[in-house]
Amino acid sequence: MFEKLEGIIIRTQDYGETHKIVTLFSKRLGKLAVIARGAKKPKSRMAAVSQAFIHGEYLIQLGRGMGVMQQGEVIMSHRKIREDIVKTAYVSYLAELTDKLIDEKKPNAFIFNQLEASIAGIEEDKDPDVILMMYEIKLYALQGFQPILDHCIHCGRTEDLVCFSIHQGGTLCNRCVSQDQYAVKLSPQQLKLLRMFSTVGLERVQNISVKLENKVVLKQLLADYLDQHGGIFLKSRKFLAQLNQLN
Repeated sequence: MFEKLEGIIIRTQDYGETHKIVTLFSKRLGKLAVIARGAKKPKSRMAAVSQAFIHGEYLIQLGRGMGVMQQGEVIMSHRKIREDIVKTAYVSYLAELTDKLIDEKKPNAFIFNQLEASIAGIEEDKDPDVILMMYEIKLYALQGFQPILDHCIHCGRTEDLVCFSIHQGGTLCNRCVSQDQYAVKLSPQQLKLLRMFSTVGLERVQNISVKLENKVVLKQLLADYLDQHGGIFLKSRKFLAQLNQLN
């Protein structure tokens, strides 16, 4: 059976001397791994359409085993990203996070659109840290461990939310801060940003300006939150952290 699928390549892996296993996040069928035969040959027609981060339309032969990529047409090559080590690091994080948190063959058009908007935003030199935070918090919601940001997770109050408990997974009001001695203090602006990250679609992002001190706090909070609730290890996050230290 042949399927024509629009998708984004989120992972590639060498397979034998000349082939690749390509993980495609498709809009209609979700995530699936397929073989791109001959993709490691420089002059192969498959080489140009099976590179990481390409957004394309692919003809996939599906069967009982792993599917086979028969042909592809590039919609967006995102070549500028692959030629820039910093942009590559950010998009690699997006791709690996998607690969780890999206279940196979469970389509999600919303997340697909958010991923493409995120990749395009990084290519267009929008703030990559803001883009990552906006995208990852939406994936947390998809997997059912989204943070509670609109009320106190202990008593339910919606006023005077002053801290975030990573362990309990949500905000605490000023009366309940003693419930978690390790809770992270949040300014009203930082809480507002977290709420915006979780609700605003990435296609609506133009140039959101976030102060450095707020980015530092929120990036660390979301990283610790993923460690606590996600149960995954990301190689790309370590590399991205090393790049940010150099910069």
